[in-house]
Amino acid sequence: MAIDISFLKSLDRLQIILKKKIHADIQGAHEASAFGQGLVFQDYKAYVPGDDFRHIDWAIFARTDKFFIRRFEEERNMVVHILVDTSSSMDYGRKTTKFEYAAQVGLGFAYMALRRNEKFTFATFSDEVTRLRPRKGANQLVNILDTMSRQKVKGKSEFKGAMDGYKKDLHGRSLVILISDFLYDLEEVETVLRTYRRNEVFVVQVLDPTERDLAIMGDVILQDSETKEKMRTYVSRRLKSVYQDKIMDHIMRLKALCHENDAAFISVTSDTPIFETFYHVLQ
Repeated sequence: MAIDISFLKSLDRLQIILKKKIHADIQGAHEASAFGQGLVFQDYKAYVPGDDFRHIDWAIFARTDKFFIRRFEEERNMVVHILVDTSSSMDYGRKTTKFEYAAQVGLGFAYMALRRNEKFTFATFSDEVTRLRPRKGANQLVNILDTMSRQKVKGKSEFKGAMDGYKKDLHGRSLVILISDFLYDLEEVETVLRTYRRNEVFVVQVLDPTERDLAIMGDVILQDSETKEKMRTYVSRRLKSVYQDKIMDHIMRLKALCHENDAAFISVTSDTPIFETFYHVLQ
């Protein structure tokens, strides 16, 4: 499976653009010294609920009316865990499959961790989890690309079971990035998000455009990509409208669950330019 990596270098330019935007917001504010426990100041990030309010820079707030917290070396050294869904449902797409797009997103996060000299690991999951050991450096990125290129997309997703099994790999505070179509029972997703709440969690939902819009009409035979069961049905305009309402309701409920459990969330389709996806991610 060929995975395009030409976009990786463009992420450097994107991070520079957004960093300049943040620096413009805090221009004129003093640089913070080390705060508590001998930690070394590194940079700022926008405050989100759950962050330690003691690290808010009030001088910046007075100038900009925006909350930023100071980040320190201890926080920057957390391990980045990137997990990509490889169940059969991800092997769907007219031009780019959901898995191919998800792999690109995962590689993008790995590349950014590499550029920040952070330790990162990559894993795939369906009914079980396949792991790479956490490491720094370019060799880790090469290992990930090789793994993704040879990856077989198959099996039925057992999201909760896989995430329960992976939790033992989290030592200390971690950044966990979950990339999937998230067409699961949302009660399972909620349980996992609660279990992982002590970590920073980023949920990336990848769907095919036809899944969002149901771009079929008339008499059709549908096949479940995981169970292989087939069903013949007639897709009318009314059925199409009902489906679109249900899929949007699922996405909005997933977004709400992430918000309630302090997890970041983005939903994209596999025809979205990868640069545009990371622009929204980094913002």
